[in-house]
Amino acid sequence: MAVLYEALHAVVPPLARAVWRPTVEGVDRVPMTGPVLFASNHLSFADSVVIPIVAPRKVVFLAKAEYFTGAGIKGRISKAWFEGLGMVPVDRNDTRAALNSLDVALEVLGRGEAFGIYPEGTRSRDGRLYRGRTGVAQLALTAGVPVVPVGLIGTDQLQPVDSRWPRRAKVTVRFGDPLDVTGRFEGVAPGRARREVTDEIMAAIHGLTGQELAGAYNEAPVA
Repeated sequence: MAVLYEALHAVVPPLARAVWRPTVEGVDRVPMTGPVLFASNHLSFADSVVIPIVAPRKVVFLAKAEYFTGAGIKGRISKAWFEGLGMVPVDRNDTRAALNSLDVALEVLGRGEAFGIYPEGTRSRDGRLYRGRTGVAQLALTAGVPVVPVGLIGTDQLQPVDSRWPRRAKVTVRFGDPLDVTGRFEGVAPGRARREVTDEIMAAIHGLTGQELAGAYNEAPVA
């Protein structure tokens, strides 16, 4: 799998960067070794493509299992594309999907790799920045890893919500200074620690994007 990733990653990101030409800031702030969480705002399905394309190291995101199991040439191309970006399939119809996702994240971090997560939980449909859910803090505190805040601007124009295909758009990706939570919350109640860490991460993301704050949690639309 590592060899396949290296081969595909040598082709997929350069091709995508040549087409979309994103502006990237703060790459020098990203730790190049060791486990790390990338915590980003979430504007578009394309976010999970854009970050791995511009990050200076492999970042693992979760993707729907269907993207890896399609039939025919189209299915093989889809699988190669997502594997080339380092994505890992997850069955979101499984009732244990949330727990499985946590296990996958801890496994990735345990290997010393980088894992990407959206604290808002789902895409913002109005461009505002919503409150972060505490799963990101639980991962950071459990694994004892730094968190790199990521600010995405313009990906909602690259692939708007409900759009099947990306288009040309001006996209900016900003990497912030890593936040180290190790040892800072000893003796603090777990729930309070998770909330404080999450709010700190979201404040850092807000500083990178300047989005209007929603002041509420983002709920996925009812199908």
